[in-house]
Amino acid sequence: MPGHIDARRLPITTTFDPPPGYVVTQMLGTCWGITVRSRSVVGQFAAGIESMVGGEVTMFTELAQTSRNEAVERMEEHAIQMGANCVLGMRFDSSDLMQNTNEIIAYGTAVLVVPDEQSAP
Repeated sequence: MPGHIDARRLPITTTFDPPPGYVVTQMLGTCWGITVRSRSVVGQFAAGIESMVGGEVTMFTELAQTSRNEAVERMEEHAIQMGANCVLGMRFDSSDLMQNTNEIIAYGTAVLVVPDEQSAP
C-alpha cells in the first residue's frame, strides 16, 4: 500500500498513557510533525470521476494516508531530537490553508520511559 510505514523510528508512540510495564522518567515537551499537501489538477479530476461513480475516492485516501505517515515520521524525528524514546497522547489535526491545500499535523508529548521494575516478573 502506498505510504505504508513498516517500522517506526520510536519504539513506542501511543494515544494514551505509557503502556503497561513502563514509567515516564522525564517529560520533554510537545513534539510535532507538519506536512502541507496540495491536490493536483489531474488528481482532482481523477477524484471527481471516482466520486461520480460513488464509493471510496482512492486518490484522496492515498493522499491522506501519505500525508499522515509523513507527519508522524516528522513528529518522531522531532521527538528524537528532543531526546525522547516515546511519544504519548499522539493526535492528528488538519486544516485547509488555501484552496486545494491541506496542512496535516501529528503532535504529542515527547517523554523518556523506562521499564517499570516493580512490574517485572
